[in-house]
Amino acid sequence: MPRPTAATGFTRVVPWAIATVGLAVAASSCAALPHYAPSAHTYYISPSGHDGASGTSAGTAWQSLARVQKVRLRTGDQILLQGGARFSGTLTVAAGDAGSTGQPVVIGSYGNGNAVLASSGDGIDVHDTGGVDIRDLTITGTGAPYAHGSGINLYSDLHGGTKPNHVTISGVDVSSFQTGIAIGATGDTGFTAVAIRQARLHGNEDAGLQTYGPAFDPAHPAYANENIEIEAVQAYDNPGDPSVVAHSTGSGISLGSVRDAEVSGSSAYDNGSDSALLAHDGPVGIWTYDSTGVDIEHDTAYDNHTASLADGAGFGLDDNVSSSTIQYDLAFHNDGPGMYAYTDTPSSIYTGDTIRYNISDNDGRKMPRNGGLAVYGTYISGLQVYQNTVVMAGTGGQAPALLVTGSQNGITIRNNILATDGSPVATVLGLTASHVTLQGNDYYAPSGQWFVIWSGTTYTTLAGWRTATGEEQLSDQPTGLTVDPCFSGGQLPDIGSPAEANAVLPGCTALAGKGLDLAKLFQTNTGPTDYFGRVLSTPPPVGAA
Repeated sequence: MPRPTAATGFTRVVPWAIATVGLAVAASSCAALPHYAPSAHTYYISPSGHDGASGTSAGTAWQSLARVQKVRLRTGDQILLQGGARFSGTLTVAAGDAGSTGQPVVIGSYGNGNAVLASSGDGIDVHDTGGVDIRDLTITGTGAPYAHGSGINLYSDLHGGTKPNHVTISGVDVSSFQTGIAIGATGDTGFTAVAIRQARLHGNEDAGLQTYGPAFDPAHPAYANENIEIEAVQAYDNPGDPSVVAHSTGSGISLGSVRDAEVSGSSAYDNGSDSALLAHDGPVGIWTYDSTGVDIEHDTAYDNHTASLADGAGFGLDDNVSSSTIQYDLAFHNDGPGMYAYTDTPSSIYTGDTIRYNISDNDGRKMPRNGGLAVYGTYISGLQVYQNTVVMAGTGGQAPALLVTGSQNGITIRNNILATDGSPVATVLGLTASHVTLQGNDYYAPSGQWFVIWSGTTYTTLAGWRTATGEEQLSDQPTGLTVDPCFSGGQLPDIGSPAEANAVLPGCTALAGKGLDLAKLFQTNTGPTDYFGRVLSTPPPVGAA
């Protein structure tokens, strides 16, 4: 699985000479101003401006980004680029510049449309400081085929101090860089209170969005970045670097070295197709590593790829992740699993994670043996997997809906629908009932010929498997079902777009109220609703819906 270290893949480009304006366009009229309320220190930049002017109005605008860099920015200052115009170079907000949570420095557009900022390095560089809002800009890398920097680079090399606080990024379109948006640190003091909303991150080589920090020490866990909010971000067509084998490239959204983060209402698709053929760690749509308290919810990940035989998954909880959740997410047609949990770090840090109320439909398109929902690696403990719907078809009998393997402890898998077309509904290798518990799941194959592989032995009946292994029973009472879920989209629906998730809605009551009451039986805080936001019954149904 992908295990990037510290700042792998990041080459910090420190901007110095800021290039001049690219295209000349007519000056905007005052009637079209501004996107933002003017302040005492609002600086305008226009191709028809002049660097000898005052820069404090659209009529007296500066012409170049180089002129902006001569200004020491203060609390509440705004840098506004003319909408529709193109500017070349880098904008830097450095440690000597000062914004605040209540009065941030604003970088954005005025007039009609987004201004375009084109750069061969970083587009906007925020270094060792916070209190910055970046809004309504199109930022594009120049050069062939990608720039070496990030479209927006939040970078800290601070140690042992207060983290730079408050950066918001909204309404941006970032493409053709090494990384679309990068947030991180080489030391232990990264950024806090960062929000990225309504962003399109596409055509960047390594990733759409990445956070990172120093190498993780499981014996002394620390997280460079805190309180990261990612909402309504589209990360797509970020292909990966075919020359890089040391770490994964080509992910949509990758969160490393974070304490407390949320990714919601976002999508990752068509990523990873050009990642390295010989890489041991491949790309993933949306995933986290070396982090704690990360919630990945109400997102979609589909048609994500890997050029190697690693990863290519929709969603992932990777190395050293604790107290984190993948929930209410939709994955389909990914090369690897729809959702996975993985670590190979020999420590007890990977614990307290949850995968629930998700749909995986026909994932594992390249590596079907890895399953639709996978728990593998070593040293995972206390993982709860419940109320998911997993459909696997068209793999020639190779693909389990569920794969569990490695050295795990205390894994519980309950109330899930596991549906295949004659492949194993579940494959559990090298584990016993003391390591992993399966209860209350529905195992379904339209032909009726489903089977489970348990530590190398194949079981074709629920009763036989239960008797031999102790699985699918609770207090000596049998649990589990082998009934048709009555999917509204057919026996094994093939979801082709995010709008088709309702294909796995049940069309009958076969599983209604048939799930285990996890709250009553195991004191599990299951939440109030299913994948579609419908209030859960007590007992709940089996599956995500």
